[in-house]
Amino acid sequence: MKHTSSRRSFFKKSIAASAAGALSLSGFQVMGQSLEKAPQYSRPSDLKITDIKCGFIRGGHSLFVKIHTNQGIWGCGEGVDATPGTYHLVKMFARRLKDKSPLNVHRLFEDIRRSGFFEGAQSGMYIAVLSAIESALWDLAGKALDLPVYQLLGGKFRDKVRVYCDTALYQFQLPTPDKFAESALEAKNMGFTAVKFDLDQANDPNKYDWYNWTASNAELLRMYEQIAAARKAVGPDMDICADMHGRYDAITGQKVAKLLEPLNLMWLEEPIPAENADAYKAITESTSTPICAGENHYLAHGFRPLLEIGAVDIVMPDLQKVGGLGEGQRIANLANLYYVPFAPHMVASFLGAMASAHVCASVPNFLILEWQIYFHKNPMYKEIVDYDGEMVVDGFIPLSEKPGIGVEINEEGMRKYAQEGVPFFE
Repeated sequence: MKHTSSRRSFFKKSIAASAAGALSLSGFQVMGQSLEKAPQYSRPSDLKITDIKCGFIRGGHSLFVKIHTNQGIWGCGEGVDATPGTYHLVKMFARRLKDKSPLNVHRLFEDIRRSGFFEGAQSGMYIAVLSAIESALWDLAGKALDLPVYQLLGGKFRDKVRVYCDTALYQFQLPTPDKFAESALEAKNMGFTAVKFDLDQANDPNKYDWYNWTASNAELLRMYEQIAAARKAVGPDMDICADMHGRYDAITGQKVAKLLEPLNLMWLEEPIPAENADAYKAITESTSTPICAGENHYLAHGFRPLLEIGAVDIVMPDLQKVGGLGEGQRIANLANLYYVPFAPHMVASFLGAMASAHVCASVPNFLILEWQIYFHKNPMYKEIVDYDGEMVVDGFIPLSEKPGIGVEINEEGMRKYAQEGVPFFE
C-alpha cells in the first residue's frame, strides 16, 4: 500500500539532520546534533503540541491517537486491550500536554505518569492510553528530526525483526490435532520459522466446571495431542509456542509444562494469572520447558520481581499497553541484566507492529516478536494504515528507515470500523 501522507512537505520546512553522523551516536547525541543543524526558520525547539485526537475500533480494544503540532507535523500511536471507554482519558492527557514540546518524550511520559499516581497510573487503562501517546511522541520526534525511531532509541542491532505467527486457531472452535497440524504447516509455507497456538479451552467438554481451572486428565491429553500434531507436521527445526492465557492454576501449569517437554517448545506462555511471581517461579523451576510471561504486566516495575527471583525464562511485554516504546526498551535492558530474552507480545495493527519492531531492533537480547495471521486474512488491517513495501518477508519485518515509526494512520480507511457512539478523531 502506498504511503500517502504529506510528511515530505513538512520535512522541507522543518529539519535536515545528518544521517551519516547519526549512525555512530547515541539517541541523545543524535537528537542534540539534529536540533543544532535544523533550519532556523522552523526550529524544532519551537515545536509545540496543539491537540491530541483519537479513534477506536474493535469495540474500543484498539485505540489510535494522533498528536498535532503548531508546525503541521503529527505523530501516530496505538494502544490495545485495556482501552475501552478511555476517550476522556485521552482528552485529559491532551490538556496536560498542550503547548509542550513533543521532543521531550521521556519527560512528558514521566509528567503524565507522576500526575496520575492517584488516578491509576500504576497499570491498566491509564498506562495503556499513555502507551499510545508515548509511541506517538516518538513518531512525532522522529519526523521532526528526520530520523527513524530506532535511531532515537540509540541505534539498531539488526535490520529486520523476526516474528512468530499466531495462528488464531482459537480453542472455542474445538480444533482437532489435525487442524493444529494444518495451521502449523500453513505458517511454515508462508515463510515463518515460528508459530504459536492457544491451549486454554473454556468450553472443553472435559472441564470440571466453568470456574475450576484445574485441568482434567482428558484436557491434558488434548493439549498434548494438539501440540504433538503440530510438531510432527513441521519437524524439529520450527519453533512452537503454546499460550494458556493465564487461565489455569499452578499445579496445572506444572503438569502441562512437564507434559510438553518432549516437544521442545520455544516457550509455554502465561500458564497462570500475572499477579503471583512466586507461583511462576515454582512452575519455572519444575520444568525444562521455558516459561514466558508479561503480556499483563505494566511498566518496568511490573517486571522487576519476575526478574529478581527468576520467575520466568522469557519476558513478553506488550508495548501497546506496558507504557510505550521507551518503557519497552527499559524492560528489555532490565531483562538483559539477568540474561533473559525479550519477546514482545503484539496484538495491534501494523502501526503497533512497526513501532514494536523499532524497539526490538534497538536492544541486544531480542528473541522474537508476535505477528498475527489476521494481517494476511482480514482486509481491515491493510485499510486502517498507510505504509510502503511489504509488511513481512519470510518471517521478518523489514525495519522502516522512514522518519518516525514509518507507518501512518489512515483515518478514512479506519472510519467504517470506528466504534459507534464515540467521537472519531474529533
